[in-house]
Amino acid sequence: MVPAPLILKPALDAIGKAIDQRFDRLLAVPDDSRARLYDAMRHAVIGGGKRMRPLLVVAAGDLFAVPRERSLRAALAIECIHCYSLIHDDLPCMDDDDLRRGKPTVHIAFDEATAVLAGDCLHDLAFEILADAATHDDPHARLELITMLAVQSGPAGMAGGQMMDLVAGEVTYDLAGITRLQQLKTGALIQWCLEAGAILGRADDAQKKSLLGYARDLGLAFQIADDLLDVEGTSAKTGKAVQKDAAAGKATFVSLMGLERARSQADALIGQAIGHLASFGPEADLLRAIARFAVDRDR
Repeated sequence: MVPAPLILKPALDAIGKAIDQRFDRLLAVPDDSRARLYDAMRHAVIGGGKRMRPLLVVAAGDLFAVPRERSLRAALAIECIHCYSLIHDDLPCMDDDDLRRGKPTVHIAFDEATAVLAGDCLHDLAFEILADAATHDDPHARLELITMLAVQSGPAGMAGGQMMDLVAGEVTYDLAGITRLQQLKTGALIQWCLEAGAILGRADDAQKKSLLGYARDLGLAFQIADDLLDVEGTSAKTGKAVQKDAAAGKATFVSLMGLERARSQADALIGQAIGHLASFGPEADLLRAIARFAVDRDR
């Protein structure tokens, strides 16, 4: 098996370049009074970020030989949703953050009203991309992609998890509660990435089950790693504020489990995630490498 770093770095570099190029074309700044809005959207989506979700879509699509351009369109859609959520998450009415991806957050670089609109427009753009026939020639496949993304980004998914997080200072969550919160806030979009590859590739039920198991375990491990970075990382490395959860008195995997047990649990979850890919051959090596990166990263 090829070592994970040798697979992952060129893949991350390529997906980052591909996503930036497409956003650059999609968000060309008009010569009118909307220019500030487009500039804010570009600030949020071009440059920086791990591009983990787009890479997951492409890696899942590659299992079924999905044409790369189709996978990249779905990848662009999920990055739109992810970036819109970050813009809104950083607002003063939510987490009130000044730094994201090593840059001033959108409401700091522009203003709060522009940040809200930029997030709204990226949300809309995601569904516009998926609805286009260029994403898939089968309208039923496009509808499934749209429906699942609506579910995974709404109150039964990411937004629901964000609401649970907003009240975390008032509610005492146990480990089951924190797990549920993170399955929604972080795990739901990761699940969609694997679902998207399966939908685009017309995967069978057994293949879908394997990918969903991988997504579930990866999502939790990824969040535990984030909690560890919030405690042990630095803003210079992570590109965002650290030690926020402790300051806010919020329960996390680390506060409930301790550093060593949390790290051990993340490693166990990654082992399980990779185990779900046992029915796939070398074509799944990129997904295996992504899983290892989830807990080995420093940002």
